[in-house]
Amino acid sequence: MPSIDDFATWESVLRLLRAAHADSLAAPGGYVTGQIGIHSWSLDLPRRLPPPGRAAQLEDMQDEFDTVQRLQGALTDAGIDGMSFVAEISPSGRTALDLFGPSAAVERGIGVHPGSLVLVEDSVPEPWRRLPEPVPGAVPAPSVDLALLERTLRERIPDAIAATEKEIAAAEARLGVTLPDELKVLYGVTRAKWEDFRDDDEGWERIADAVGFELFSPDELSVADASSRPSPWKFGAMEAVVTPPDAVIQGLVGSPGWIVFGDTGGGDRIAVDLTPGPRGHTGQIIVLSHEESVGADLMADSLTDLVVNGPEDERRHRAAEPRAVARVNIRSLNSVQAAAHPGLEALSIGVWEEEPLSLAPVTGLPRLRTLSAYPGTLADPLEIAELTGLEFLELAPAEWRVLLDAGAVPRSLSAAAIVVHGYRHPLPIVNLANELLALWNRPPITRTTLVGDLGPLA
Repeated sequence: MPSIDDFATWESVLRLLRAAHADSLAAPGGYVTGQIGIHSWSLDLPRRLPPPGRAAQLEDMQDEFDTVQRLQGALTDAGIDGMSFVAEISPSGRTALDLFGPSAAVERGIGVHPGSLVLVEDSVPEPWRRLPEPVPGAVPAPSVDLALLERTLRERIPDAIAATEKEIAAAEARLGVTLPDELKVLYGVTRAKWEDFRDDDEGWERIADAVGFELFSPDELSVADASSRPSPWKFGAMEAVVTPPDAVIQGLVGSPGWIVFGDTGGGDRIAVDLTPGPRGHTGQIIVLSHEESVGADLMADSLTDLVVNGPEDERRHRAAEPRAVARVNIRSLNSVQAAAHPGLEALSIGVWEEEPLSLAPVTGLPRLRTLSAYPGTLADPLEIAELTGLEFLELAPAEWRVLLDAGAVPRSLSAAAIVVHGYRHPLPIVNLANELLALWNRPPITRTTLVGDLGPLA
């Protein structure tokens, strides 16, 4: 197979794109773009409609699928996760193909444009750096009853195989935490290993029915710390960690005291909470949604309560988006002034139909760390230089150009992003991204130009 930087490797996808966009490619400045990754791709190709009464089948896009597979094979051989590209193809078939390679400093974007630029190596958004606050008065719930828990489990699964003390000790050593007594009682009744049910198709279901969820074995236990809930900078920077005084659960991304020991069956993790909120109980059972990056829901005050009585009917103590995050746009807050308060951490300025906005109301706010602004919404982009605590900044190319030309890009940034709306040529965006990366001496997005001839369109 030709290598990823050989024009022949790309010929088939270029031919498909040329056939689909012949008119626009023939126009002055015409181009096509695409993105190929090991596990996904994005190509602007029409889909063949299946015959009436039949669902779409693989063969309806077989040409695209075969082409993508060849490119994915070349990427794998090159040890590259993905590449985006732009091609200009003349009517004669003469083609200039620009390939944009990955950078260790650039997150995967949506489509052909780069994602967030990580200006400080290994940096993560502020919520991902938060650790739980100590709650000195936290105690186990009154519902904890080790004898009742063990008796109930043994009645429901009398033939279960218990974990040994050695298995439990190994789990504690691996996790670096002492398991709570209720969890030890649970594993003292069943170790919940798949291999224990090779000749018993219904055994696993009996355990799930007995405890009320899919139980992990001791060697599958994990700690749901912040690193277990990764998020792209673009989205993580707009999150905030807030724990009200009456909260049962701390509003964290993750905690070294969240010990995951089960699953709801739908991808949500079940954990024992050893770092509860101000009104919570040590050892309460919480659910971490796979669709959210911050916070958790209360499932039961204790494992005893969960096994004996089942989960809470209604999840509680999940606040709406905190005031630490503010969104100014035609549907939400109607001014920057309305968003400004000392606790503001993240400000998003979205679609706006009035006069451009001044950032003066949020200048000097002690906790403001994120600013995202839709193109054309800022009256004076240079006001950003007065926001000295920013760690993430998302702007359109024109606003970034103003800051770069004035030497006013905030040096406090840990990450940045370029807002791209509509169909924009990738090369200027890549060049702009590389200018920003260069300010922090970070690895640039690589560009490889290949020239070839596809011949005239048949």
